[in-house]
This record gives sequence, C-alpha cells and structure tokens, in this order.
Amino acid sequence: MNRLTRVLTAINVLALWLSGLGLVAMTAVVAWQVYGRYVLNESPTWAEPLSLILMSWFIFLGAAVGVREGYHLGFDVLQAYAPVWLAGLFATVSDLVVIIFGFAMAWYGWLLMAGTWNATIPSLGLPGGFDFMPVVAGGALFVLFGLERLLVRMTGAEASS
Repeated sequence: MNRLTRVLTAINVLALWLSGLGLVAMTAVVAWQVYGRYVLNESPTWAEPLSLILMSWFIFLGAAVGVREGYHLGFDVLQAYAPVWLAGLFATVSDLVVIIFGFAMAWYGWLLMAGTWNATIPSLGLPGGFDFMPVVAGGALFVLFGLERLLVRMTGAEASS
C-alpha cells in the first residue's frame, strides 16, 4: 500500500504542477491575444482554441487533485452529525459515485476523442480529438484516486499526500 500511495502521490503532484503551468500558459496566451487585438490590431487566430484546450487541462487535472485530497462534493454535513458507521457509509458511497463518474468521463471522453480524431482544429492544425484528451485523463485520474480512497478506507491504512 505504501508503494501505491507513493506512486499516486507523485501522479497527484505532477497533475497539480501541470494544472498550475496550464493556468499560467493560458494566462499568457490570453494576454498575447489581448495585446494582438488592441495594440497590433491583429488578433492571433490560434489563441482562443489553445486557451480553451489549456483551460480544459487545468480544470480536469485540478479536479482530479481535488478528488485525491478530499475536496470533491460529498455528504460533509451529514457525515459531521451521523454516527461513525453511517459517516463511513456516506464516505464510501461518495467515493463510489466519484469512481463511476470518473469512469463515465474517461469512457465517453475516449469515444468523443476517437470520433473527432480525424477532424482538424483549423487554427492549430491539431486533430480534433485533442479537445477531449483532458476529459479522458481527468476521468482516469478520478477513478485512480477514488479507488485509492476506497482502498485506504477498506484496509484502514493511512494515505499520506
């Protein structure tokens, strides 16, 4: 369990850093677009689609980090006032919902990615499936981190973030 926790912690830290870098990159791209539009009077055509792709990456990676660190939606109010056994049941149900949701994100994101791969994002020259890669990656991380939380709860082990 310790090895798994270390690997998932490394993935979590990588996702957090990539999310932060994506936010900074998106801010730079939007700043360049504003500069191009209002100063150069020629807005770059690639800036908006690139900023949307970057935003998708940092949103989905950041959300996955939130799942691992326990910041996702749950039964927090009910858990605080429920008996211990019921609070544990609420936490388990919450983790199962996150896992199912993550699996659906990854599965349907994959289908969308595969279905649009042969199209091209005109201003970037990238396959259209690039738009859906963050959904697949985020969903897969939701599943991994949700399974870890469930496994930690079932074994009584402690996850160190």
